[in-house]
Amino acid sequence: MVVYTLKINNEKHVVEVDEGTPLLWVLREHLGLTGTKYGCGISACGACTVHINGTPVKACVMPVEGAVDGKEITTIEGLSKDNDHPLQKAWIKAQAPQCGYCQSGQIMHAAALLDKNPTPNREEIKQYMNDILCRCGTYLRILDAIEMAIEKPISMK
Repeated sequence: MVVYTLKINNEKHVVEVDEGTPLLWVLREHLGLTGTKYGCGISACGACTVHINGTPVKACVMPVEGAVDGKEITTIEGLSKDNDHPLQKAWIKAQAPQCGYCQSGQIMHAAALLDKNPTPNREEIKQYMNDILCRCGTYLRILDAIEMAIEKPISMK
């Protein structure tokens, strides 16, 4: 077992886990941050997407030791304090989720896009979001939600 200090959602966490443990399992099993989902375990679906220093990574294949040394990890729980990030509001307004399983990965990936490019066009959104799978096929609502978030502020009325 190895002791790691991680900075997750602006808080320091110390965990003792086996070397090579995927970041996903540290988040879910050791820290109780269950918003990040396990989908495939092979980096194919993106349900486990988190940010490390603002870059989206798939936590199911990221060894915990790759997320230490002063790196900032952001999970869906840390995207906003009150679930009021423009993407989270837009997701609700567009009724993007069906089963909801991939949605935290979708939102985290979209947030990274909007951080890099605050006004992408629809084709740029499609290309960027192509890495994240939705088994229910709500892609059009996901695209709509991202476009709503670009147009902020979003009223829930």
